[in-house]
Amino acid sequence: MEDQELPYVLIDCIGGKHGVYEDHTEFLKTRFCLITMKEYLENKKFLGEKIRAIFMWYHKPVIDEELLQSLPNLKVVASSGVGIDHLDLNLLSSFGVKVSNTPFVVSTDTADLGVALMLASARRLVEGYQMAVSPDTEYFPADWLGVEVSGTALGIIGMGTIGYKVAQRARAFDMKILYHNRNQRNKEEESAVGAIYCKKIDDLLQQSDFVMLAVTLTPQTHKLIGKRELELMKPTATLINISRGLVVDQDALVEALQNKVIKAAALDVTYPEPLPRDHPLLKMKNVTITPHIGSATKETRRLMMENMTENIQAALTGLPIPNEVLL
Repeated sequence: MEDQELPYVLIDCIGGKHGVYEDHTEFLKTRFCLITMKEYLENKKFLGEKIRAIFMWYHKPVIDEELLQSLPNLKVVASSGVGIDHLDLNLLSSFGVKVSNTPFVVSTDTADLGVALMLASARRLVEGYQMAVSPDTEYFPADWLGVEVSGTALGIIGMGTIGYKVAQRARAFDMKILYHNRNQRNKEEESAVGAIYCKKIDDLLQQSDFVMLAVTLTPQTHKLIGKRELELMKPTATLINISRGLVVDQDALVEALQNKVIKAAALDVTYPEPLPRDHPLLKMKNVTITPHIGSATKETRRLMMENMTENIQAALTGLPIPNEVLL
């Protein structure tokens, strides 16, 4: 009796800037027959009929109507990470294709990074490092100061899994924790982290020393923070974004930082990514930017890949998909 054929799964490529990690492929190849986009394009007629899933890593391969029309037996798109703004869910649904993501495995590392950005910005770590290693430094000035974090107010916009884990960490700094969310969390969850619900985002913005964005990008959150919202913040406040760049009106942010409407910003996400090398945000000392590394640890990326594998296997065997994205 012949061994059962492994399911054919489309990937963009292996290795390189956006490919599936080479050290993940051994695991994946025991479960799937991996087909790169190059291989698919060279043999579309045969492989188009065989491919049943797409393993979408770093938003690749790009999925459009033409691709979907050429994959008649496609059942599921497994996307890495939390955000799904790169996918047309209505289009996929019209082809009967299910979608999954990996929302829970990224939450711990992303929350860690959010707190790291808050601390780095408050204590001016990037500037401090540059001063410490500069060949021009002769002494460390006594009046070179950051701002305190402990005991201040942190406003979290988006109290999902990531936002809640940020609150857990912030409590260790004796911070007053405010949050704004579509739905208020239950009293037990609020009490566990000492969080206070702000039904209106304006109340949170006016009271917070640090404002952290942990929302998903949707039409409702697109440019959620603009000129009006920035002007509601304290002039001593810092904006931290660990969600998506388009949650913030970037031009309004530049203007607010230049005019000292707010004190500083710490951003793991921008638009585009990376920013043009002459962008004003890259030249500001009161801006800390990291290259979208919220989930970028070896452990989390491995778990992400394993989660995507579980999602695909469930979809192909008719079982409930653990992390299915619903319209």
